[in-house]
Amino acid sequence: MRITLIDAGKRFNRDWIFRHLHYEFIQGHTYAITGPNGSGKSTLLQVIGGAIGISEGKTLYQEPVTAVEQVFRHISIAAPYLELIEEMTVTEFLQFHQSFKPLLPSCTIKDILSRVGLESAAHKQIRYYSSGMRQRARLAQAIFSDTPVILLDEPCTNLDSEGIALYRQLIKDYCTGRMVIVSSNDTQEYDFCENVLSIGDYK
Repeated sequence: MRITLIDAGKRFNRDWIFRHLHYEFIQGHTYAITGPNGSGKSTLLQVIGGAIGISEGKTLYQEPVTAVEQVFRHISIAAPYLELIEEMTVTEFLQFHQSFKPLLPSCTIKDILSRVGLESAAHKQIRYYSSGMRQRARLAQAIFSDTPVILLDEPCTNLDSEGIALYRQLIKDYCTGRMVIVSSNDTQEYDFCENVLSIGDYK
């Protein structure tokens, strides 16, 4: 999988979030998007994922997908602003998710919940989860989806030190050979990334 931004720019009303961005993201490599709060990191991440259209330039998706309408099948995302289905248990939530985006073939839902420390809450409605438990569920959904691209927006939000250690281990154990893009200004979330893109360079 390869994602290429060509002279890409995004603006809201008259304010440019970024502009004249040329960048290529290649599967098997890791990337960090950095910048201060409110600088547009999340916007750029959503542009890369095809959730938000750009105002100028082009976004190209190559091998195995070329049409932006099909991008979602090849990309998974975890972000603190993405809502979970609170009426479901996390087991039901992952079963529902699996019905339209397969999970890694080597992992059952029971295995996944054990891996992220949610096995004791497997049959509890998500509405009763703490913020840290919810973030673990988001990470499970993204990292254990069988997709070549993983987008992570401030992935350690609401995680304690144990949760942060878990996140880093999940990256090590399950993300080799995939494209991982982390949007963050916290080095412990992205210090494993080979490439760093500062959004401030494209203002």
